[in-house]
Amino acid sequence: MQSFWTTEKPLFALAPMADVTDPAYRALIADYAKASATAIWYATWTEFVSADGLYHTREKKKMADEENPLVRDLRYTEAERPVIAQFFTGDPAMMEYAAALAVELGFDGVDINMGCPDRSIEKQGAGAASIRNPERSREVIRAALRGAAGKIPVSVKTRLGYNRIEYEEWLPHLLGEDIAGLTMHMRTRKEMSLVPAHYELAGDLVRFVKERRPELPFLANGDLASVKDAKERAIAAGFDGAMLGRAIFGNPWLFAEEAPSPKSKEERVAALLGLARRFDALRPKKHYAILKKHFKAFIRDWPDAGELRARLMETGTLSALEAVLAG
Repeated sequence: MQSFWTTEKPLFALAPMADVTDPAYRALIADYAKASATAIWYATWTEFVSADGLYHTREKKKMADEENPLVRDLRYTEAERPVIAQFFTGDPAMMEYAAALAVELGFDGVDINMGCPDRSIEKQGAGAASIRNPERSREVIRAALRGAAGKIPVSVKTRLGYNRIEYEEWLPHLLGEDIAGLTMHMRTRKEMSLVPAHYELAGDLVRFVKERRPELPFLANGDLASVKDAKERAIAAGFDGAMLGRAIFGNPWLFAEEAPSPKSKEERVAALLGLARRFDALRPKKHYAILKKHFKAFIRDWPDAGELRARLMETGTLSALEAVLAG
């Protein structure tokens, strides 16, 4: 099956980040990359979406149905391709349904979230809790494969372990299933994102995976600031590619050039305005307050940027934001 996972390496991907890499920001990132003569080819991951929620709202599953916010989170543009839907659940039946829906909606792949440390997700037996229940995790993978029915590939994103580094015990369970790709966040669940990612383990980790599945594409995730940084820290250590996450904050140019150059005030303001207009089109599902988390990331690196941020934080509508930026 030709897919993102079987294309020429190195592979690059946009990480799924709740209320950050939503359809609005993903579209902006894709537009910048598409317009650049130096663009890096990459795959798009959606925000992680609840498979249980999709199942329980299945009577409203159509993308055009404005009453189903979960399916709206699965909207994408053609410019984002290859685009991969990421789901979380601890219930195999729910995952099978979600994977089948991903096929129906035209996605290029399904990814299973087995690393998110959010407690509400872990209570469902999903995310990082998957590491503590490997047999159930295998059932979830098999269910995703049934739902995908060989039409799109199934991959997994996980962590080095739960309370400790335990990939030697955990990964064989994943590698024993017919996954098409694997992404490793280079920290444990306990470490969250509070310590530096463990790239000192990269060589041993890659050897461990490749000895068991030499053909399996293996991506690194965590603390990678740019495509150039990913090449130097992860790919040079043997990974087949990298997934970039926090590097995207205030930086829709991430895949437009290998090492994005500093951007001017005018460029940053224009980018934020473009994001705000795309974001507004998602309303009423997306609350305006979510947009505000981007203000500090975009409005920085020039004198008096703090004053402009403060004025933006007082806004509550697109028109108010446009008026502040125009002033």
